[in-house]
Amino acid sequence: MDSPLKNGDHHGQNGVEGNDRLPKKPKVSVPITSAEIADEFAHHDPSVARINNGSFGSCPSSVLSAQSAWQRLFLRQPDQFYFDRLRPAILRSRLAIRDVISADDVEEVSIVDNATTAAAIVLQQVSWAFTEGRFDKGDAVVMLHYAYGAVKKSIHAYVRRAGGHVIEVHLPFPIKSKAEIVSEFKKALEKGRTNGRKVRLAVIDHITSMPSVVIPVKDLVRICREEGVDQVFVDAAHAIGNVEVNVKDIGADFYTSNLHKWFFCPPSIAFLYSRKSRSTDLHHPVVSHEYGNGIADESAWIGTRDYSAQLVVPEVVDFVNRFEGGIEGIRRRNHEEVMKMGEMLVDAWKTCLGAPKEMCSSMAMVGLPACLKITCEGDTMRLRRHLREKFGVEVPIYYRAPREGDNDDEASRITGYARISHQVYNVVEDYHRFRDAVNQLVSKVITCELLPDN
Repeated sequence: MDSPLKNGDHHGQNGVEGNDRLPKKPKVSVPITSAEIADEFAHHDPSVARINNGSFGSCPSSVLSAQSAWQRLFLRQPDQFYFDRLRPAILRSRLAIRDVISADDVEEVSIVDNATTAAAIVLQQVSWAFTEGRFDKGDAVVMLHYAYGAVKKSIHAYVRRAGGHVIEVHLPFPIKSKAEIVSEFKKALEKGRTNGRKVRLAVIDHITSMPSVVIPVKDLVRICREEGVDQVFVDAAHAIGNVEVNVKDIGADFYTSNLHKWFFCPPSIAFLYSRKSRSTDLHHPVVSHEYGNGIADESAWIGTRDYSAQLVVPEVVDFVNRFEGGIEGIRRRNHEEVMKMGEMLVDAWKTCLGAPKEMCSSMAMVGLPACLKITCEGDTMRLRRHLREKFGVEVPIYYRAPREGDNDDEASRITGYARISHQVYNVVEDYHRFRDAVNQLVSKVITCELLPDN
């Protein structure tokens, strides 16, 4: 795509026709080299084994340069930027997103700050349906127990306060098969229909955050349709660039994913897909000049702010197309590598993975040695900080509380799991450093209770 500083054309309000597809990029004859990848991410701290791409993502230097160009363009002449350039540039990014997620129409795609904002947009609409009497008090909203914390709180803030009954789907972990999730989800829907209630909304993660598991989202959406659930919202914060995303095939009413986690955008940008039949009553929670002109326009103009992260999606597409197979090739290789590294760690520590290979993405849950004695959430934070400060390893830790019925074997005694990520900049030495750090703690009989609080 042309640099914003080189493109002097004014395309009017829309810039390009909404039904046109962006031009296809030619296949890369010479794929990006390891040296070029290292150069693109040379701004990363070289002293840290960064195996936590899942939390904050990563952005290559070429995209950061494009973002800087947009920022300078705004500062150079803000009036011209807002009135002549912003709308066409946002539309161009929306068109690129539409193509990546296989949506039918660009009008189904809005750009927002993050998946939490998208959740607020959908849940606000559900809240209004309760307060305006279109939904009956006590009707149910179903969500996964492992839903992201901010989204769970948003459901309670918007839905419970408006009179909705919230039901959580309790999922096992470690998990053995998709069938376990399907079974528990059906039970939750049945519970939601008791006493004549209706299930008005199902909130389904595509990939849960902690613990990280790929959810059989197509199966659950299909079940919702069969069971008469009014609306389905898929929170797919980790999905785009991590697993295949085809919103038509998935079939949900609403679908959101962050682009700064696994799609190489700078923070922060996400998209909200809403089927045309469901988008008429959606509004951005920040009411601004474009209120009432559709959720895409409302989201594209919410006052004076830095829009640059939302304008570089075409440059991100250019970046991923430097890799063999584009974004599909990237996510396939990331999945293969994270599974290799997960199995290497499991072999070293004599533990287990938290989910089968087909339920992992570019992230995997790896059991930590039980002798570390992780007994609470506080222990996970102490261990994480210790790994960061003493060993230069950045990785999140999940606490899995012991359950009644656990067998007295090594797997059932594991109470801590590390969520490892693999992105294009990672090398095998990152995971070896993590392995060796844990082995050193084990050999010195250092448990979490011996680690400092800060």
